[in-house]
This record gives sequence, structure tokens and C-alpha cells, in this order.
Amino acid sequence: MNHNLTPCIALNGVRVNMGARCILEVPSLHIQPGEKVAVLGRNGAGKSTLLRCLNGFVRPAEGSIQVNNLTVCPIRRERDLRIVRAQVGQVLQGLHLVGRLTALENVLVGGLASMPLLRSWVRLFTPAETERAQAALSAVGMLGLASKRADQLSGGERQKVAIARMLMQQPRLVLADEPTAALDPTASEEVCQLLLQCAQQATLLTVVHNTKLVPLLSQRVIGLKAGRIVLDCPSHELSQEHLDFLYE
Repeated sequence: MNHNLTPCIALNGVRVNMGARCILEVPSLHIQPGEKVAVLGRNGAGKSTLLRCLNGFVRPAEGSIQVNNLTVCPIRRERDLRIVRAQVGQVLQGLHLVGRLTALENVLVGGLASMPLLRSWVRLFTPAETERAQAALSAVGMLGLASKRADQLSGGERQKVAIARMLMQQPRLVLADEPTAALDPTASEEVCQLLLQCAQQATLLTVVHNTKLVPLLSQRVIGLKAGRIVLDCPSHELSQEHLDFLYE
């Protein structure tokens, strides 16, 4: 990894409060372009808050955040966040698929951020965009279910559609929040392989629920405890002692 590059992610002096309580405090964190990073920690350690800071859905009380050399915090105009989010793909626990839309329509929605605003409001897709969405579904093995409503798909199928939607977006940064949480071991491994395949040219930050998936998903591990980074090491150096400390 070339550390002379401008970081893909740069946090400095970041502090997030919930009422009077500090739930995330990151004095400094830099992640280089193309890095694959796993984020570990107990429930409530600040993992999801960290990811939500990077796309501007959580606003820190203090500090600065830059993503792909764009300022996320402090933000001056909401439309600046639209530019940031157009470059950030997300695969979240709740999936955020629209149940009444088909798999294909959900994938097409992935391209909205890069479309002209008026066309995105009315969801007017060109034949070229439809072809790209079909190609994205094909890449994750879901083209045969393109016309099926999202609320009629299994958990593993829905996660594949979410990855196809992210692929449609062609992001420079991928944020995955426990992407295998509710999936069986076979589906989990398949989703991990697809996630890596889709993020080949991107930086990947994954909140990992099952620590056995760490070697598959990452080269670097960041461990959070009570909202603070207490571990930052190469994945191959992650030990049982580290895990005991993080999850005690």
C-alpha cells in the first residue's frame, strides 16, 4: 500500500456525542485508497457510528472528516454531501431495499446519485442504465430474478441485490455494515467473495460480525472499544488475545 497517496479516508479530532455522552472519539485515522479494512468491536462500541460519519449521516460535534479528498465535516452545503455520497457505496444490515420494487429497479436506484437531479426524481432510466443494472445483477448471479419483488427474495438474495446496486454505483469507497449478519455460513462466504469482487478498484471498510471472516475481507483490522480505537494492526497479526480484549 502506497502511504504517499492522499488518504481515501482522513479523520482528525473527531468527537460524536449523544446527549452528554461521547459515543465516538477518533483523534486520527487515515485509510489509504484501495485498502481493505475490517472494523471489530462489541455492540455499542461505535462501529456503525464510524461508518455513518463517513457518509455524513452522523454529524460530529468536533473534528474534520475527508472522504476521497472531499470534505464531509464540517459541511457547508447539503449538495456537497450529495457529491460525496455519489462516490460511496453502502451494503447495510437493514439492506435498505425497497420491498415493492423489483430487484432490477432496486439496482437502478443505485445510479440515482450520479444522475441529473430532475431525472433521478422521476426515476427515468435510459436503456444504457438498464443494461448496466442487468449486468450488475448478472455479476452477482441474480439476473434470473431481476423481475422479482425485493420483499419476495431470501436474505442472501436480497444481500446480492444490495451488492449489485452498489456495483451499479461504481463507488470509490464501499461501506459494508455487518453484510453477512443473518446469513448462513455458505451464503456468508458467497456474499464476502462478491463484496471483494465488486470492491476490487475501491477502498472497502467492513464492520465484521463473524471474526472468522476477517482474513477473507481485510488486510487491516481496526478495533473499537467504548467509542475509541484500541487496535489497529494487519489482519494476519490479529490474535485471540486481541479478540478477548475487544469483546471482554
